[in-house]
Amino acid sequence: MKNNTLTHIDSNGNASMVDVGDKPVSHRIAKAKGQVVLLSTTVEMIKKGLLKKGDVLTVAKIAGIQAAKKTSELIPLCHPLIINKIDLELHIDEGLPGVQIEATVITDGKTGVEMEALTAVSVAGLTIYDMIKAVEKSARIENIRLVEKKGGTSGDVFNE
Repeated sequence: MKNNTLTHIDSNGNASMVDVGDKPVSHRIAKAKGQVVLLSTTVEMIKKGLLKKGDVLTVAKIAGIQAAKKTSELIPLCHPLIINKIDLELHIDEGLPGVQIEATVITDGKTGVEMEALTAVSVAGLTIYDMIKAVEKSARIENIRLVEKKGGTSGDVFNE
């Protein structure tokens, strides 16, 4: 990290939206991951399509994509962005047991898409919980984190 100052706090300690007007446009990519830990019986129900609310992974994927597009409406100091692509992958992990979630968000802009990737993973996880809560209340949404960021003036970051 090049700068140890908080960018969303002004000189008086007040919340402030960063001015990105003078920043150059650059190609930016962010990847985030997370997981939903479930009982193996719930995983089997997801695999066999036995949950009353429908196809858990498809609905969670759509919800995560929608959430990424609405990040600036959810996180007060985020800028609205034009997103080039959102790739959201959800897959069953029998060893967890549960669902692994990975989001990749791409833009050409003046600010990064880290928050959009993190939001996509978070909302996908919440959607999984909503869809399975009738059969399992003990599900845990865990380990949501940024694993990669490329582009912009602060440089590339790899956290995995």
